[in-house]
Amino acid sequence: MPNPRPADANDTSRENWALVVLLVLVSLALVSILLPFYAAIMWGLILSLLFTPFHRWLLPRVGHRPTLAALCTLGIVLLIVILPLTLVMLLLAQEAAWLYQGLQSGDINPALYFHRAFNRLPDWVGAILDRFGLVNFATLQRRLTAALAQGSQFAATQVFTIGQNTFEFVVSLSIALYLAFFLIRDGDSTVRAIGRMIPLAPVHRQKLWHKFATVVRATVKGNLLVALIQGALGGLAFWALGVSGALLWAVLMAAFSLLPAVGAALVWGPVALYFLVTGALWHGLALTAYGVLVIGLVDNLLRPILVGKDTRMPDYVVMITTVGGMAIFGINGFILGPLIAAMFLSAWQIFGETR
Repeated sequence: MPNPRPADANDTSRENWALVVLLVLVSLALVSILLPFYAAIMWGLILSLLFTPFHRWLLPRVGHRPTLAALCTLGIVLLIVILPLTLVMLLLAQEAAWLYQGLQSGDINPALYFHRAFNRLPDWVGAILDRFGLVNFATLQRRLTAALAQGSQFAATQVFTIGQNTFEFVVSLSIALYLAFFLIRDGDSTVRAIGRMIPLAPVHRQKLWHKFATVVRATVKGNLLVALIQGALGGLAFWALGVSGALLWAVLMAAFSLLPAVGAALVWGPVALYFLVTGALWHGLALTAYGVLVIGLVDNLLRPILVGKDTRMPDYVVMITTVGGMAIFGINGFILGPLIAAMFLSAWQIFGETR
């Protein structure tokens, strides 16, 4: 068979480059369209990864009807994930509204709490505050009042935008559940179709997908479980010590606990310090011991087991990428940070094996 003529080879090369340019352009266009809903798409994918094993278990029990099994799986998602989250958010909104009204009416006076703590400070602490111009309580109160005024203004602004935020939340939730349904029902065929388009050896494609799914499952289940346990333990301690707004503090501790090592301590630490400074010595000591030995132990024991063990990444890599991911992507960064790190390590490992 004669070799292709140079003109034919040039035409083929130009067609290949044109196809590459076209793929890049349409891919960028699609990313720009989907970017506003990247969080909803990500959580739809996460829900499908977490509940696909349940769908596979359920499938033979409903007569191998994929649509019915996917609908039942989605019902379980609504029952054990969406409904409890909605109830907690409603209770949190109620408690935040109570706190806001207390601040406006004067029933809750943070300046009074600071005044009590300020009067009980040792002289050497007062000398340090004097260097920063805070030794005069009137100055401190003015600064605190200004900060509270800004916070109240921000809260009032959020009241006017809550309708828009609710609509955006409902739209994002609908997209996530809609996408999760199809990924749960048709996930295997979708993964195979996408895999055929990736120009890698089958064993490498399988390795990357396995790493992707493992990291997502471990990060979500591990971090969220640790956050829920630490938030519940912290809220229980605050309730037992008579701290107002225990549910609000519990949610804050759960959110901060997504930051490894020091997360929940950013909430219970200042409260324990306030108890110690204001003379509630036993309350402060009890909260400190409870925070270190119980709340901190949960983070130190469970997080390496649930996250680091499955992802097969060192604890310091998980911690740094989690903090960096949250700095860039917000709350979703606790998943995206370790996931990007895992894909980075896997890609370089594959490159080394092929070379």
